[in-house]
Amino acid sequence: MKSKASAPGKVILFGEHFVVYGIKAVLCAINKRITVTAEKVDGDKISIRSNIGSLELGSNKSISEIDSPLKPFYYLADKMIRNQNTGISIKVESDIPLGVGLGSSSACCVAGAAAISRLFRDTTKKEILEMAIEAEKTIFENTSGADCTVCTYGGIMEYDKRNGFTKIESNPDFHLVIANSNIEHSTKSIVARVREFKEKNEDEFSRLCDNESRLVEDVLKLLKINSVKELGEKITENQKYLETIGVSNNKLRDMIQVGQKTSFGAKITGAGGGGCIFALTDTTNLDQTMMGFQSNNYDCFSVKIDFKGLDTF
Repeated sequence: MKSKASAPGKVILFGEHFVVYGIKAVLCAINKRITVTAEKVDGDKISIRSNIGSLELGSNKSISEIDSPLKPFYYLADKMIRNQNTGISIKVESDIPLGVGLGSSSACCVAGAAAISRLFRDTTKKEILEMAIEAEKTIFENTSGADCTVCTYGGIMEYDKRNGFTKIESNPDFHLVIANSNIEHSTKSIVARVREFKEKNEDEFSRLCDNESRLVEDVLKLLKINSVKELGEKITENQKYLETIGVSNNKLRDMIQVGQKTSFGAKITGAGGGGCIFALTDTTNLDQTMMGFQSNNYDCFSVKIDFKGLDTF
């Protein structure tokens, strides 16, 4: 018996870092996906194959002893096969760049939870999301669950620590050109850097939080009317706040400058310090923006919002 599921990656449109301090963030799912195929096999082995390596272990191993980025799949499989007298083979296929802030780990956890659990029983999206967040905690202990949520339900959502997520019921029609700096970065260390900035500049950070909060409220209105040009202005403004708190660098600034020449606005997405930036476009300036990055030898690709979310088949 086989079970297959796919889940989209994600982009943080607004609010990264500030969301840690209670400000809303706006996220969207993107039409780049992780696909997971799970199959029952003889024995009690859990076998995982992916483009970042393989993992094969017997069941009932301590998750703390597993040193592999594939351990969320092991965690999910091991949980499901207890008292089932079966093993599981898992295949992971991805068209999301890994480790660059586009939600590859969250999409893996969501698609993995769906594919593996449905070998044994029908599971709802809510149950799959709960399992995915548990699995993601094996690699990101303090995950908010926001990424897994948008990867499960698709579309655009607002998220804050107090109220959780709310899906934004609008269908804006824009493209994002995502450019990859190919700089490795540690989200943990960059979050610590922002905390240090806050502690040394309490008044300035408080003003930035107020500004970001007002900006996000404006963005929520603009998304509903698909005002792409004004959204671009908000993206440019948000990038200035990210520069102030110290999560940018010369390469990211250069990429943003390239993107801003032809798009409506460009900014970092995710932790910063490396990873990706995105530029907001529509059909009138998509090709020109792509060519701008390519002519400067930056890896780039275009995406649209994925409104489907988790898909099982």
